[in-house]
Amino acid sequence: MPDNLDNIRRIASFLWDVAQDLHGAVAKSENQNIILPLVVLRRLDYALAATKAKVLETEAKLKAKGLENRHDALCRAAGFSFYNIYPKTLDSLLDDDANLARRLKTYINGFSENVREIFHRFRFDDAIRVLDEVGRLYLVLTRFNEKSRINLAPKSDDNPDGLDNHEMGTLFEQLIRRFNEDINQNPGEHFTPKDVIRLLVRLVLTLDTDLAANPAAARTVADPACGTGGIVTIARDEIRKVAPQARIHIHGQEINPRTWAVCKSDLLLLEPSEPDRDMIKLGSTLAKDQFGKTTFDLQFANPPYGYKWEADKAAVTAEAGLGHYARFGAGLPRISDGQLLFLQHMLHHVNRDAPSHIGIVFNGSPLFTGEAGSGESEIRRWILENDRLVALVALPEQMFYNTGIQTYLWILTTKKTRKQEKRVMLFDASGERFWKKLPKAIGDKRRTIDDSTDEILRQFQAWKESDSIKILPTATFGYRRIQIDRPLRLCFEVTEERLATLQAAKPFAELSTSKKKEKSAREAEIAEGRQLQNDILAALRTLPPGPVKCAARFDEMLDAALKAAALKPKKPLVKAILDALSDRDETADPVVAETTAIHRSELPTRIRRAELNHRAPDTPRYGCFHLDHPDERGMVLLTRYESDNDLKDFENVPLGTEIGEYFEREVLPHAPDAWICPDFTDEKDSEVGKVGYEINFNRYFYTYQPPRPVAAIDEDIRKVEKNILNMLKEVMG
Repeated sequence: MPDNLDNIRRIASFLWDVAQDLHGAVAKSENQNIILPLVVLRRLDYALAATKAKVLETEAKLKAKGLENRHDALCRAAGFSFYNIYPKTLDSLLDDDANLARRLKTYINGFSENVREIFHRFRFDDAIRVLDEVGRLYLVLTRFNEKSRINLAPKSDDNPDGLDNHEMGTLFEQLIRRFNEDINQNPGEHFTPKDVIRLLVRLVLTLDTDLAANPAAARTVADPACGTGGIVTIARDEIRKVAPQARIHIHGQEINPRTWAVCKSDLLLLEPSEPDRDMIKLGSTLAKDQFGKTTFDLQFANPPYGYKWEADKAAVTAEAGLGHYARFGAGLPRISDGQLLFLQHMLHHVNRDAPSHIGIVFNGSPLFTGEAGSGESEIRRWILENDRLVALVALPEQMFYNTGIQTYLWILTTKKTRKQEKRVMLFDASGERFWKKLPKAIGDKRRTIDDSTDEILRQFQAWKESDSIKILPTATFGYRRIQIDRPLRLCFEVTEERLATLQAAKPFAELSTSKKKEKSAREAEIAEGRQLQNDILAALRTLPPGPVKCAARFDEMLDAALKAAALKPKKPLVKAILDALSDRDETADPVVAETTAIHRSELPTRIRRAELNHRAPDTPRYGCFHLDHPDERGMVLLTRYESDNDLKDFENVPLGTEIGEYFEREVLPHAPDAWICPDFTDEKDSEVGKVGYEINFNRYFYTYQPPRPVAAIDEDIRKVEKNILNMLKEVMG
């Protein structure tokens, strides 16, 4: 949790009060567009105050010399990678109330270009205009100058009560939540709490074994959904704890202009010697990757849960068509949740010739959503079969400001240790011994894991199983989804009810219709069709009464009846007749789809060859049945049955389990006439059954709790009844 929480709450309440001063003059929906950029402006103004005179002096000297490119020199004078050359400060602008709007715009234009872009994204000119028109500009700026009540300056040794980057992000989140709740809108994305980020980053850094050995190492750090920059700045601080002289280059991309502006402005306050202030890009990561072929040593993210990527669909789908040469070659998840797209983006940006490590926060959906062959399953398949996943850590519920759902940390790498190879750690850190209740909730956040971070890290690095840790082979999460078919069994019977069904069928009803335009011709065709309908019904009524449970026999009877009536209906009409006169009957014979005759001498060879092939098409397991008794010529019939779609089912066979043995053990005892569909195959290996991967995390930690004895339950009920009777006696006197 933020270390300066009380101060953040106090500042947030003060800023909320400032917004209330606008009530009646400005629409509620405009409040955040006014307050948020003013927070950033106040913060930057405080940061530049100490070096303001030096910047103005440097600007005057260089301008007098006629130098055009003065940016670097002015940054050095300011002590940051930005500056402001307007002579006034935000405080002194209030000296001239009449020209305040014009002077404030001039003050904004005095900033270096990188800051002007921030206020352009905030559309701050519109906010100034609105405040000026309603006569509230002077009032709001005056409130922002109450230094005793609002300290937005960067935290430093000289200003310990200031706000660091993550505290600034927390303040921003609280304001966004309150503003949006005030207008009944979604309270915002899931900002990542500091304790979660620390654990995520430190888990990933345990994989970077070269970092501690090289205190001056260089590391590139990226977050493709960087928000206000909390993750990358905490990652920077944690890296420095391991390697104090590390050269850290921060990169990020953010789709929301407001959060991008807060992130950009706060990163400008970091060391001016670092050249990465322009490495925070604005725009959709999924639709347009602004880092191209750049690779990173360390990547972290908490992408939005349930992100609908419909707006990015055209670009994402086009890139997926390029296969593994681009970002989304493993697969595309459903349009309603793009979390796994962000992970694919990160995996695409790993180093090719050096280790890369990734930490990402997900909800439960990416673990198991999507059956075999789906986009989600194929993405998990690529990750696990390429041995990228090191561990999954389940966090407690109620850890985030805007949601109480359970979340999971995915830890991935391109270079596993020998003991980690082809294995995945499942770490259940959701139990009570890992979290502590906060004294006061922050939105939906009621728990913290700060006190148990070291213990989680210790157990993670020990790589040993315990009641909280399972270490499993990657194949454990894989399975083959096979299709189980059963034969279609039909009983045929001619009844008036079924004949009425036939008359309503489209192919039969269309016999008495006509598309001819000429009236007499049309009427003649309709009359001819009605006669044909009557002839067909008459022929069907000649069939013997009673049910027929063999489709082949009924086909012969139907052919004979139609032939006797000199009728030759087309195939669609014949199908309509069969459909109308039949109904499913589990006691009927299977409907034969096709039959092939072979000599009995060929049968052992064909069956043996088929058994050696996973796709065994000539065995009963796979729907090809043969007669036990060859005819006098020694010919045996291989028969395939029509499958009944209503009885179609699927089974997930664990990888490493022989499909035929599983089928005979788990399916045949319950459905003796079933078979494995040989045409339901995997697109990658062409074997029977689609390969799928899912990680049902809770399954591996489930402990059976037997129900309480009935006698104990009865005793509790009697006690409750006795207490109720005693209370009633007291009431009744």
